Amino acid sequence: MVLAGGTILMPELNYGRLRPERVLLLQEAGLTGIHRDGSSLTIAAMTTLADLEDAPEPLATTARSVADHEIRAQATLGGNLCAPPGGERPRGDLQAALIALGASVRSVGKDGERTEAVEDFLAGGTDDRLVLEVGLEEPRRAGHASLRRPHTHSYTILAVCAAETSGGVRVGVTGAGLTGIRARSVEQALAGGASPEDAAPKVLDDAKPQDDALASAWYRERMLPVLVRRALDDLEGGQ
Repeated sequence: MVLAGGTILMPELNYGRLRPERVLLLQEAGLTGIHRDGSSLTIAAMTTLADLEDAPEPLATTARSVADHEIRAQATLGGNLCAPPGGERPRGDLQAALIALGASVRSVGKDGERTEAVEDFLAGGTDDRLVLEVGLEEPRRAGHASLRRPHTHSYTILAVCAAETSGGVRVGVTGAGLTGIRARSVEQALAGGASPEDAAPKVLDDAKPQDDALASAWYRERMLPVLVRRALDDLEGGQ
């Protein structure tokens, strides 16, 4: 088991649901910090969410929206990115923002080191990969919309992030699948000249909402196009 911030794994260990033979602690691995080179950022895997609260949008807003200050001070970029799907609620809040920003992930595993788009990293499974860093370009503009459930740790039911990058407008979603997804159908509609109002419903071509303790798939299917429209309107307002 690899232990980063521990916000997910420590409760599992304390309750005896996980009993690893060995644990690799990353606190002293030197994988922290944000390096900026012009408009490019490289963020080390052990950088905390609290340290991301001043990052480019929509990553900053997403980081500030995770749980509470205590959790954000401990949880890490790499841990959040690799968070396994939760049976009771969505995890991996940062995934939508990183997808929208066109981030790349540098990781290492038994087949060596590789760098790939964040959506490819998530689709390939994260169990056998150790994240080293994430790279991204500061977008021209960004938008964000989310649906949350009040709680001590303020859970996110759904979140949509949009960003205009050098490759065009990208849209990422969390809470509408086992991991964050890229809403390519929405992007293609926008690239073809569709308005945000007409493009937003296309998200249901990409998403596969599921029931959990926070909300039903039925509710998510009806709210998701609304949040996409709000995120795109927020993007337009960032001009």
